[in-house]
Amino acid sequence: CCGNDEAAPVCYDCFRNNYTHCTRCGQTISNDDCWYPLDNDDPYCRDCFDAIENVPIHDYYFKPRPIFYGTGPRFFGVELEIDKGGEIGSNAEQILAVGNREHDFYYCKHDGSLDDGFEIVSHPATAKYHLTQLPWKAIMAEAVSLGYRSHQACTCGLHIHISRLAFGRTAAQQEAAIARLLYFVEKHWNELLKFSRRTNRQLERWAARYGYKDTPKEMMDHAKSYHYGRYTCVNLTNEDTVEIRIFRGTLKYNTLAATIQLTDRLCDVVTCLNDEELRALSWSDFIAGVTEPELIQYLKERRLYINEPIES
Repeated sequence: CCGNDEAAPVCYDCFRNNYTHCTRCGQTISNDDCWYPLDNDDPYCRDCFDAIENVPIHDYYFKPRPIFYGTGPRFFGVELEIDKGGEIGSNAEQILAVGNREHDFYYCKHDGSLDDGFEIVSHPATAKYHLTQLPWKAIMAEAVSLGYRSHQACTCGLHIHISRLAFGRTAAQQEAAIARLLYFVEKHWNELLKFSRRTNRQLERWAARYGYKDTPKEMMDHAKSYHYGRYTCVNLTNEDTVEIRIFRGTLKYNTLAATIQLTDRLCDVVTCLNDEELRALSWSDFIAGVTEPELIQYLKERRLYINEPIES
């Protein structure tokens, strides 16, 4: 190599073959001195590695290598925002101590949309794994005991990331199913608005609708030309996931369970039905196949579950 010490300049070929930059601070580091916090694929210097490994609340752009739980390809990653209790590292440590006793299920991140809190992020898991193995009840109870709020804070969302592979093996299959998802959300916007516990004004700010079109393909074409970035009801900007952003935050377990189950049911219908079948699907048809007790209870609480005729 043409450089014999750290201060000596190197040629382009030597730099390309032997050096890189720290992802966090930009410092030049040799390939032999790279560190990879929490299995992240990006290189860091030792100082930044130590800072990231040891900090309980990561910055907003932090993204570790995902750990998948359950048998895919349909995985859900949950982002639960909590507020009003402080963006305090020791609080995050207590919550993570409860959530990660057996496995690394969760990590915490800063979120600029919150007044005084942070978001709890799960690694991707199947719906069944989320509701039978992840300690969501204990996580929520710990957050409440520390003074946090989610639904009551009015600033918090509950976002569900769905793996794109859940919609099909090929890019064409995925696009067709995601188009049906967009269509379903727009067609049944009023019902999903009730389910979300959000107001129209909140959704306009954080999860704006695209606007109804007559067919799933038209919906997808319209969404592709939309310029609101990730602040849409169904966020399509991520390479590996589709994110549903309409739900309001919660620290009530049954509500979280019902939200995951509804998302799972959405995946069922958009992957099993063709475009014409989905267009003919009513809300009553959609919920007719629901069997999960948490989702049925929640739908009844929101007056969205009607399984008997009602006389006027």
